[in-house]
Parts: sequence; structure tokens; C-alpha cells
Amino acid sequence: MAVKGSSGNTVISIEDFITSNTRDDGKRDAGLVTPEDIIRFDNIRYGDHERNVLDVYRPKDATGKLPVIVSVHGGGWVYGSKELMQYYCMSLAQRGFAVINFSYRLAPQYKHPVPFEDTNKVFYWLLKNADVYGLDTDNVFGVGDSVGANTIGLYSCMCTDPVYAKEMGVEPPKGFVPKALGLNCGLYRMARGEVDILMDNLAVAYFPDGGTDLEYADICLKKHINSAFPPSFVMTALGDFLCPQAKPFYDLLLSLGVQAEYHCYGEKGNELRHVFHVDMKLPEAKKCNDDECSFFLKQISTKDNGR
Repeated sequence: MAVKGSSGNTVISIEDFITSNTRDDGKRDAGLVTPEDIIRFDNIRYGDHERNVLDVYRPKDATGKLPVIVSVHGGGWVYGSKELMQYYCMSLAQRGFAVINFSYRLAPQYKHPVPFEDTNKVFYWLLKNADVYGLDTDNVFGVGDSVGANTIGLYSCMCTDPVYAKEMGVEPPKGFVPKALGLNCGLYRMARGEVDILMDNLAVAYFPDGGTDLEYADICLKKHINSAFPPSFVMTALGDFLCPQAKPFYDLLLSLGVQAEYHCYGEKGNELRHVFHVDMKLPEAKKCNDDECSFFLKQISTKDNGR
């Protein structure tokens, strides 16, 4: 049975999923270069594995400590790297942020909860190296796309729920919670058959026991959030295969008293695809990323104003 991959192309296996996305992401970024107004620090090690590397991007003319965005890439746990997110992340840096863009270990070689372990290492690295790279540790934001949104969302749950963190074997930095999140075309509900056959196949590759009910429950974000969850910008698109999950998740956040914004981009005839916001050639991506960064800056202003 043919199913849809995150790129929107028809695929029939995990291997085809990786091949399809590699081809499409290469076309997406063809011809792009590092902007002249960005300074980048590349391939900094944050852990022992060869994939435990990150980049830091800053506006070239900025001085002092900047608010920070940590980006968690998607790719169904089996695909993705910081190289595929570099132009998107540098565009965020152009909006006045220091941006951390990292790779993490992938399935099927590395299983759940490895992405959370690596994400946790990045935040420890950030706090330890804030003075070196000009990082404002009072204003640390997280963004993620697709399963990356799931990862940064669940990591934030671990920061606010010690019991869940212990179950996952993750110990976040004491007292640390991201200031706000950008959840982009995210995966919020996870159960067998919830999305499509491909997602179930990816889950088999990702989970140590192949996707038991308990394993699915581990990463079902809606099951783990509480009222301490960070303010969130929840974004989707009309052509996003995960679009049906976004508005109910936003409504859940509001019901818990969590500050949130919901945005669905696209229109009839231009529905926009899953994770369209990382395509720097799309004007709609600029609009979306402007909106999201404005949401982050509001969180800083709210604190500074004592509200």
C-alpha cells in the first residue's frame, strides 16, 4: 500500500522515505548560501557520538548576549541533520537571535529515548557555553518541525514533570524550562494507526520493542503536558498531513491555561505542504517565521514589563 511521506511524495518504505526527502531537500536548498550578515560557528561537539555536533549562528553585527533558539529537526526519527536545517536556522538568526542547530542520533541504529538524551545534552552545552557564544540563558526558546516538534514538546514536559523525566531516563538542567516553543507541523497524538502506515513503520524502527502501546504512550504529547508547559506557537498548513492534529492540541493548551497562538497557513490552490516554513524560497515561509519570532519576542517583552 502506498502512503504519503512527510515531503508529500508517495513512498512505500522507510528507505524510499529517506531517498525521497533527501532528493526534495536538496532541491529546496539548491543555490542557497550563508547570508553575509550571519556569523556561524560550525561542528561544535556537544557529546561523544559523531552525530553529537551543533552549529551556532548569530547576526554578524550583534554584540552581547542574544535570546537563543534551539532547533530540533524532524525526519521521522530516521532522517535529518543540521546541514538540512542550516538556511532556515540562519534566517531565524537574522531576526535577532542566536540559533543552535544540531544533529542527533537516528533510528533504527539508535532507539527511543535517544533523541531526548541528545536534546538534553544540547541544553546542558548551551548553559555551560553561554558566555563563549553570547547566549542569554534567561531567554531560551525551542523550535521543532514534525517529530522535532514532538521531541522539543516532550522534552519541555520532562522539564516540568520530574516523574515523566525519570521514566524517560532524562535529567534536565535544574530549574530549566524553555521560555516558549515554536511547534511547526507537529506530531501531537501518537498511537498505532493514528496517522498512516508510514508513521507506524517509522515507529517500528524507532522503538526498542517495535511500538507497543506503552511506547506509543511515551511520545503522545497530549498525554504529558500540564499547566506549566511553555507558551507555544502552534503552526500548520492546509496541505500538512498532520494538520488535523494541530487545532485540537492548541485547544488543549488553552484548556490548561497555557498561553498559545494557532496559525494555519495556505489557501485553496496554494495549500502549502508539511514543513513548508523551512523552504527559504517561499514567501509564506518568511511570513510564518516572522510571526513565530514575533511571538518569541513578546515573551521577552512580557517578562521585561513585569506582567
